[in-house]
Amino acid sequence: MKKLTASIVCYKTSKEMLERAISSFLNTNLDVKLYIIDNSPNDKIRSWFEDERIEYVFNNANVGFGAANNVAINKILNSSKYHLVLNPDVYFSSTILVKLYEYMERNSDVGLIMPKVLYNHGSTQYLCKLLPTPFGLLIRRFVPIKSIHNKLNNYYELRVADYNTTFEAPVLSGCFMFVRTSVLKELGGFDERFFMYMEDADLCRRIHSKYKNVYFPEVEIYHGYEKGSYNNIKLLFSHLVSAIKYFNKWGWFFDRERNKTNKLTIQKIKEHL
Repeated sequence: MKKLTASIVCYKTSKEMLERAISSFLNTNLDVKLYIIDNSPNDKIRSWFEDERIEYVFNNANVGFGAANNVAINKILNSSKYHLVLNPDVYFSSTILVKLYEYMERNSDVGLIMPKVLYNHGSTQYLCKLLPTPFGLLIRRFVPIKSIHNKLNNYYELRVADYNTTFEAPVLSGCFMFVRTSVLKELGGFDERFFMYMEDADLCRRIHSKYKNVYFPEVEIYHGYEKGSYNNIKLLFSHLVSAIKYFNKWGWFFDRERNKTNKLTIQKIKEHL
């Protein structure tokens, strides 16, 4: 059994970017295997990398982020202890995977862990979040008033927390999801109804209902984070469609679990400030 596997989903991804992510993952003493799942129109990526620890899968269609990751997840359910969902625009040092692995080994009640995430220039990305609400998503996306945005983000993105300390959050970013494989097996991986966007929030929510989702800032990664739906009308449409599917699944305005979870999260954070 592998100690750690990972999946990187590609769609017209640049070679330079992908090389950096792959090198980051493979540069470890852990017994690892990497799945490159390619949603691109052609399979030119296949010839880019030759390493026995890499398995390339060409989907011959853009099946979406969650469905593509599930291709890898379904391959490793009985052969890996932990699985990392890794964006191609992420890179990190050689020590972090071991530290995350050791933390998970010491804490069997943790289902998902995410390190501190930095922009390329070094500032912190606030990627720990509460469970989303319809009102919150609409305001953050369509109301261009900075004071309202700042007030909402302080709450939704848990900026009231100390991002230099370890804490629990219901939602962690899909750019780097270090998950216990047994949890993925139990919960069934990503919900493939979400083509792109919200699939990470949905999976995080399901994990958090049974296990801890932990933000662990003792190690750091770098993430490009382009916020594509803010600049591309097609991606914006995909985001809105996924949001509708998410709230249809979990509830729009009457969601007791969301209210309870968010209230308890804020309460715990304030107790530790």
